[in-house]
Amino acid sequence: MLSRVTATATPMEQDGVVSKPVAVIACIAMALLYVAILYTPTLLLRLPPPSSFNTFMIRRFLCALLSSTLSLFLTILILPVHNKELRHIFGVFGIRSDHIWQAVVLPLCLTSLMYAGSLFLKCLLLLASLRQYTSSGGALSFDYCKCALQRFIDWLSVISSNVLVWRNYVVAPFTEELVFRACMIPLLLCGGFKTYSIILLCPIFFSLAHLNHFMEIYTKQNYRIMKAVMAIGLQLGYTVIFGSYASFLFLRTGNLIAPLVAHIYCNFMGLPVLYSQRSGIVSIAFIMGFLGFLWILFPLTGPELYNDRIENCSCWHGCCTWREKIRMSQM
Repeated sequence: MLSRVTATATPMEQDGVVSKPVAVIACIAMALLYVAILYTPTLLLRLPPPSSFNTFMIRRFLCALLSSTLSLFLTILILPVHNKELRHIFGVFGIRSDHIWQAVVLPLCLTSLMYAGSLFLKCLLLLASLRQYTSSGGALSFDYCKCALQRFIDWLSVISSNVLVWRNYVVAPFTEELVFRACMIPLLLCGGFKTYSIILLCPIFFSLAHLNHFMEIYTKQNYRIMKAVMAIGLQLGYTVIFGSYASFLFLRTGNLIAPLVAHIYCNFMGLPVLYSQRSGIVSIAFIMGFLGFLWILFPLTGPELYNDRIENCSCWHGCCTWREKIRMSQM
């Protein structure tokens, strides 16, 4: 896949494929570019302020897509990719057409365990709503189900035209995973960083791209400085935890879809519910889900589930080293 990669050593075990300073500087540059380019239209190009919120968000969408494209080209220039076939280059970034259902279903099931408390609470709320409907004289008939389905379709139609929905569930997850996982992780692997170091490093770069939210919270929402610090601190803590998990998924599976699906799902669910006054079982559900998550974390992200060949492989995501089959760098 990448130059100087053989069947006896993976890229991360090669010293000098990409120097560590170059890999780190490139990652920092991409993180800063991802944020800085959002303000280019007004601060650098001196374009007039957007006429509406939708126009403002669409302008930001275009900026995010531009920064992601630039990061892809920068990564291609730095990485020693000799095979210039488009399919091969996409594969370096984890953009693959094989094992799609595994990359979608398995990470989604795994991530859902962290939201066992949230899902249980939603079920309680749904049951409470149904009880209230039946107690008021309503009946669960075919017409009721048909009406509920129609309301759901109408709801989907409304949110599909909501620009914030596109930001939270399409543009932001896609561009962030493309930059902070697909571009950065191959660079760090080829820079000689070990997988555990990458799981810690990538969230730091990921957090840099969210520091701009501090000024937005402080100025636009009129928060006091301490309240803004606490709000952004909570957000950064969450991004660090999620960034580590997304990096883990990408390293283990070698498929960009895996962290992308987890990113969209987490954006949709928000913070996991740990406790609810409605029922103490919500906390028990969360604990059980968390223990189940830890129990099947490695089995459900096994590289053999997402790749056709893992024995003596030379894949860039280093599934061989996860299974401790190759230790050439320690000999």
